[in-house]
Amino acid sequence: MTPAPRSMLLLGGARSGKSTLAIDLAERWQRSASSRAVTFVATATAGDDDMARRIDRHRGERPTAWATIEEPTQLVVALKAAPTADLVIVDCLTMWTANLGEIPESELLTRATAAGSAIADRTGPTIVISNEVGLGVVPPTELGRSYRDRLGRVNQVMARHLDETRLLVAGRTLRLDPTADLAIGDLRPDESDQP
Repeated sequence: MTPAPRSMLLLGGARSGKSTLAIDLAERWQRSASSRAVTFVATATAGDDDMARRIDRHRGERPTAWATIEEPTQLVVALKAAPTADLVIVDCLTMWTANLGEIPESELLTRATAAGSAIADRTGPTIVISNEVGLGVVPPTELGRSYRDRLGRVNQVMARHLDETRLLVAGRTLRLDPTADLAIGDLRPDESDQP
């Protein structure tokens, strides 16, 4: 039996089921032993009424007994503040990347790498949520295209640091394999192609 991953990146579009799955996984983990605790790291800020409603809805979806750390930019600080044995949910890299604004991309990726390392140093499991924004139409503005590219690179950095990456579509998951696990020898022609 393959051991469960200690860290997982959940990628998907809007309303794909990322947060619901993260909460479900954390609740199942917590039920398996009464002494287990969960810490939720929230990166969103209420910049307008719509965002405030979304944040309130997310708060209502998770158990009130869970600790919450609200940290829009200092992800490593938040990860280190969480008790090391807790399961941590980071929701989400999408907002975290947006909150960091137009810092140089090299600095953004350095921060993402540091967050990945902080997750690897934890003893408890970690679930990180992020949007996959590269599957839709090309954003019409330079700012939108820049954000899409930056978040895509942050997701790549995080996927390299975490044990498993899952893509969610319509509440279902696909496991994404590391590219290092692929080889050209895995691609074999059909027998019908043989002379």
